[in-house]
Amino acid sequence: SDLLPTCNGEITTMSFLQDVVDILLQYVVKSFDRSTKVIDFHYPNELLQEYNWELADQPQTLEEILLNCRTTLKYAIKTGHPRYFNQLSTGLDMVGLAADWLTSAANTNMFTYEIAPVFVLLEYVTLRKMREMVGWPGGCGDGIFSPGGAISNMYAMLIARFKMFPEVKEKGMAAIPRLVAFTSEHSHFSVKKGAAALGIGTDSVILIRCDERGKMIPSDLERRIVEAKQKGFVPFLVSATAGTTVYGAFDPLIAIADICKKYKIWMHVDGAWGGGLLMSRKHKWKLNGIESFVLFFRSSFCTWTYIRLNLGVCNFSPKATLKAVVKSVLTSLCLCLCVHKGLMQSCNQMHASYLFQQDKHYDLSYDTGDKALQCGRHVDVFKLWLMWRAKGTTGFEAQIDKCLELAEYLYNKIKNREGYEMVFDGKPQHTNVCFWYIPPSLRGMEDSEERTSRLMKVAPVIKARMMEYGTTMVSYQPLGDKVNFFRMVISNPAATHQDIDFLIDEIERLGQDL
Repeated sequence: SDLLPTCNGEITTMSFLQDVVDILLQYVVKSFDRSTKVIDFHYPNELLQEYNWELADQPQTLEEILLNCRTTLKYAIKTGHPRYFNQLSTGLDMVGLAADWLTSAANTNMFTYEIAPVFVLLEYVTLRKMREMVGWPGGCGDGIFSPGGAISNMYAMLIARFKMFPEVKEKGMAAIPRLVAFTSEHSHFSVKKGAAALGIGTDSVILIRCDERGKMIPSDLERRIVEAKQKGFVPFLVSATAGTTVYGAFDPLIAIADICKKYKIWMHVDGAWGGGLLMSRKHKWKLNGIESFVLFFRSSFCTWTYIRLNLGVCNFSPKATLKAVVKSVLTSLCLCLCVHKGLMQSCNQMHASYLFQQDKHYDLSYDTGDKALQCGRHVDVFKLWLMWRAKGTTGFEAQIDKCLELAEYLYNKIKNREGYEMVFDGKPQHTNVCFWYIPPSLRGMEDSEERTSRLMKVAPVIKARMMEYGTTMVSYQPLGDKVNFFRMVISNPAATHQDIDFLIDEIERLGQDL
């Protein structure tokens, strides 16, 4: 009751917010201090018992609210720490952080121009720029920001289905044939999740075999398409991946697009992790074929994600859309790009007259809310736009090149080092470096069921020790017949060669007695 909008609450409000800013700034500075912990780990029951997190009927004092803020950040993971290498986080960007604060202060929504004029225009400008980077002439097409890569993949599936069977919007799945989609066995789980959410069903997502590097095998894709058609199913979507989650692999887009063109199937490229390489002159060749998508109208949909490398990722489809997920700073931003202008609108619009009145006094094309799945849509674009203004495309390019150089540095350090085995041969395609640490007790053992069983437990134990000591964090997982291995992902521009060296030494220190 002491804060605005209370009468005469200006001084107390300024003092309170200044205290909050001081807490935040202290946290930011500590995030880059290598002498501090990445995490002050406590088990869930410990945290629940140590503090009172319950909601009460009566208000707390402002002093207690500030204590809540300090406590929350005390146990937060410092994802901006130079030695945080866990799931895909891109560090802490100061301009992006400032933009996030401004966005929260503006506290508006993205469904109409009338309540978010600048933000709507910035989204228009940014999406056009990204379509130009993909190669669509003059930045033609359409697009929208979405909450994340999973939603963007679902957008691709939704629009591909609508393009083939527009009647599904009113009549539902019962009115159309049995649909099937195809994606690689290494693709993101959100492809299946989208099929479940849209009523297509996870059994209708056919997984295509990958080679030893994690790339989709085009011949297997064509074989499975033919099989599906012979069974009377209707193939409607192929979801290729530009940068798989675990291996960082890039599917052969040109070969896949040729198959999609042959069988008249919508092709989507999930570039949520690898699409950002379009900003790097040194590495964009890994997405070769994107230009031909435009020339031959193969790819209709693209997804880009901008947090992973402070930049972006892409998803394409051979008919008309591109999904983009943008992850930047604190949250993930995802954007969907569609070469068919108006298709996204036709697919999703519901003509809500209380929002999208047709007799407004400005250009209604800037009322973008009716082409989104959501009604209320968070302002995500400002972080990306402001960071882009601050860095320029060349600044993003430098960050991407640095991250890939650090990944190659790690690979070269451990590929022949005693106690390490690479999950696959050859240097990494992206910043993903996948390896096993082999403790001394297993180095003399022949390959056997017992060795495999013991090796499976190594990465989880080392990871647990990392978190308990708070020194670093790296992800691990099994994949197929391969037992738990470390997946080192470098996307934090604060990391250096010394941090990579520290990680190697820390893994050996924590795992030598296993």
